[in-house]
This record gives sequence, structure tokens and C-alpha cells, in this order.
Amino acid sequence: MTTHTISMTDAAARRIAAIVSRDQSKTALRVSVEGGGCSGFSYKFDLVADRADDDLVIEKNNARVLIDSMSVIYMEGSEIDFVDDLMGQSFQIKNPNAVASCGCGTSFAI
Repeated sequence: MTTHTISMTDAAARRIAAIVSRDQSKTALRVSVEGGGCSGFSYKFDLVADRADDDLVIEKNNARVLIDSMSVIYMEGSEIDFVDDLMGQSFQIKNPNAVASCGCGTSFAI
């Protein structure tokens, strides 16, 4: 049995639930890892209606995050957070596997 340790903060759950509640055709936030970005990999965020059979589903406080099986490999041990500060509002991934990241916070290297 594989145990995945990807989590989301309460702040992320509140924001995801608020965003999804505005669009009745969407049910979750999909987080995926793609090749590219200034550090080698980047995170992609999409609102989606359906989940795939191999998606990891993370649920908290009426919020749902879907992560495809390939992205889970790169995100193991990560925490999904939502930050609202002087620099702006954004989802951030605190990834313990990342050895480098760029200034924008959406690109990383493993």
C-alpha cells in the first residue's frame, strides 16, 4: 500500500472552497507538475469538473484537490498553501523535494 503525504493548509482549503463555489460546473482544483519554468519544473493549477481514476484526492473542509499520479511523484511530502500578503495572493507549494526554486515560486528543480 502506498501512502501519500501531500496535504493542504486550512487557508488553501478555504480559498479552494470559495473559488469552486462560484462555478457550479467545477468540483475541484487540479494541481499538476509540468516540465518547464526557469528551474526545470513548474506547477499548474486548474479548476476541473471530473477526476481521473488514478488521481490522488485530497479533501479538507469542503475543498478538493486532485493530483495526477505522475505529479504525485514530484510532490510527495508537499503542503499546498494559500498566501495573501503584500506581494499578492497565490497558491504556494511547500515541496521538501525541491532543491532549487525561482523567485516567482512556481518553478522548481529536483
